[in-house]
Amino acid sequence: MKRTTLLLLVLGLGLSQSQAQTVPNPAIEQWWSSPGIIGTALLIALVSLVAILIIGSRLSALFQGLQKRAESRKKETLKSELVNWEEEDLDWILEKRKAAKKYQLTGTELTGKGNSDDSRGLIAKVTHDPENPLVDEKKKETLRMETPKPLRNLMIWYLGAAVFWLVFGTLVGQYVGMKFIWPEMDQISWLSFGRLRPVHTNTVFWGWASMAMVGLGYFVISRTSNTGIFSYSLGKIAWYLMNSAVVLGNFLLMSGVNNGGGEYREYIWPVALLFASGLILTFFNYYKTVAARKISEIYISNWYLLGGLIWTITLVVIGYLPSFQDGLGETVIQGYYMHQGVGMWFMTFTLGLTYYYLPTSLNKPIYSYSLGVLAFWTQMLFYTLIGTHHFVFSPLPWWLQTVAIVFSAGMFIPVVSGTTNFLMTMKGSWSAISKSYVLPFFLVGVVFYFVGSAQGSLQAFRLTNFIWHFTDFNVAHSHMTMYGIITFILWACMYAILPKVTGKEPPALGVGIHFWLAFVGLFAYMISLMTGGTLRGLSWIEGESFINSVILMQPFWVWRAIGGSMMFVSHLIFAYNFYEMAKKEKPLPHKISAPLSSVHA
Repeated sequence: MKRTTLLLLVLGLGLSQSQAQTVPNPAIEQWWSSPGIIGTALLIALVSLVAILIIGSRLSALFQGLQKRAESRKKETLKSELVNWEEEDLDWILEKRKAAKKYQLTGTELTGKGNSDDSRGLIAKVTHDPENPLVDEKKKETLRMETPKPLRNLMIWYLGAAVFWLVFGTLVGQYVGMKFIWPEMDQISWLSFGRLRPVHTNTVFWGWASMAMVGLGYFVISRTSNTGIFSYSLGKIAWYLMNSAVVLGNFLLMSGVNNGGGEYREYIWPVALLFASGLILTFFNYYKTVAARKISEIYISNWYLLGGLIWTITLVVIGYLPSFQDGLGETVIQGYYMHQGVGMWFMTFTLGLTYYYLPTSLNKPIYSYSLGVLAFWTQMLFYTLIGTHHFVFSPLPWWLQTVAIVFSAGMFIPVVSGTTNFLMTMKGSWSAISKSYVLPFFLVGVVFYFVGSAQGSLQAFRLTNFIWHFTDFNVAHSHMTMYGIITFILWACMYAILPKVTGKEPPALGVGIHFWLAFVGLFAYMISLMTGGTLRGLSWIEGESFINSVILMQPFWVWRAIGGSMMFVSHLIFAYNFYEMAKKEKPLPHKISAPLSSVHA
């Protein structure tokens, strides 16, 4: 009897702890004063400030160029005047100028014969070695990295496929965005919104970002291990498997064959198996290369690259196991899969790339190895349990929702650690923004890493989730992270390494147009959907009809299309820039770094 009573008490306690919402919906009378809303506004202001700083540096460089042209014109005018001068006048001017050139200061003009003394504390700092590190300037690269031809070709394969999928995937996204303005622009089932939207997301996820990450990762793994890739053949096989998955998966999605409503896992399991097989081969190739390294340490980048691959392979297995796909269990797994795909694959892997390509582009070491390790382990800890914040106020257990919110707040630790590490690495190089086509991309990516990640944590709070969930605000947030962070950093890495590997520079004007169209387009896209999404959420809370919220969104969807069009055009320009960097190699008689030999063909 006692055992039965105890068992009933335990079951009752478990049921009481597992029930869904236990408190009323949050009050929204002063929604604008909540921490999540204020924090998001400040983060958007931060992005605006960065844009102003970049524009200011560009304008400063422009004015300096105009000033140099004016001085050049003055010199040309003086030369023409000298032709008409008499010989005696020329001799007199030259003698006077020679005497001025020979004059030297004694060193006592300001202090007399006494010792210099700053009695009023006017001098803040004295230095004889100002920090001015080298950057990737807008001129021919002087350092050429001698890279094994198989590695160079493998990188071009992956990056070339990534560029193709970027253009194709965003072309589909552009078409889908136009449907918000002209919903009846076609009547073909293959081109319906419900089929094309997952084609867009899966293509840019598994085609563009994943292929670019793996291709850039091969160079990092080889370089930081001071050895060659274990097997180039495995790399090619993985390339075929991953691209085949994207081609076949998109064909099936447009045919109406999919995995159901699971976002980012719309590919059916045989297609997902192809992609997962490519990841497994990539992990094995990376691991064997690191295991054969010729140095004792494992560089911090390799932690992130191998960790991202391990987590993603595990993620795909869990996301497609049929035993979890029923009822609320499917919802929990969907939140886990959806957020881990972004955080443990794209974010983790891209951060690993940043830990290599950012310091090498600046010709200086990473600011703090310890901060990198702290960010790595706290990301592993907190990111794994935040997926349920996509289902706040759902029938899922209230305690599970609370855990997701708390761990979302905990994500501030790795985000602040990583952002501090990157910005401190950039310290002393801000003046190089106007001369570098790599640094602006890195700067935007790092700033959006903080802004997008912090905004996601703020959006997990119950009040902000109550207003923004199911609205267009979430679309803005996903582009803030996958585009503002992942894509900008991948562009920076490609612009940083390809000229060194192939010996071909991208056209400076093309890089500048690419940057500004992508950045301004993203800003217009993001702000319009954030504003419209907030108003739409408030209209739902106030009980207005759904069709009224659709009418409300029309002007914001127009700006979404404008921003998306700018972004798509920038991708076409980027594709041309990539072609210029990857086309037939031209040998350059510059400094040659040590070559790497292959371990296993």
